[in-house]
Amino acid sequence: MQTHLVFTVIARDRPGLVERVADIIAGMGGNWIESSMARLGGEFAGIVRIGIAGESSDELVAKLRALSADGIDITLRSDQTGADVPQGAFAHLDLVSQDHPGILRDITRVLSEQGVSIEHLETEVAIGSMQGEALFKASADLRLPAGLEPADLSEALQETAADLMADVKLID
Repeated sequence: MQTHLVFTVIARDRPGLVERVADIIAGMGGNWIESSMARLGGEFAGIVRIGIAGESSDELVAKLRALSADGIDITLRSDQTGADVPQGAFAHLDLVSQDHPGILRDITRVLSEQGVSIEHLETEVAIGSMQGEALFKASADLRLPAGLEPADLSEALQETAADLMADVKLID
């Protein structure tokens, strides 16, 4: 029976990190299903989901954890036989605001209050092109709960966006 493992990986950024992890997984007959990885502040961090035969999962986990001797930290977060199929409508959120503390907190509070799940989130602070001021940018893929219309979510987000002086676009 196939087991799905979800784990995080973090290490000081250097060439060959992903190859080391992928080599162990492939060597054990595992299948790299999905991942999201990035270099952040000199560190390399990611989350990975793989599939592997159930009888091989303990050995694979041991081999991945042994990478800590080389400064590659692996943390197992789940061990499931399958993935839940997401329910509800899909929407995409784009946000731009002059940077200041609390923007993400305020926007995610609205999402939480509405029962919205964040499936993917990317954020950055970039220099604006005109005045050179710092801009906070966020892009998120969202899963709305059954019964929540994108227009209703957009209205709730716009109220908070006005307080933040942010430009928020919700695309369904």
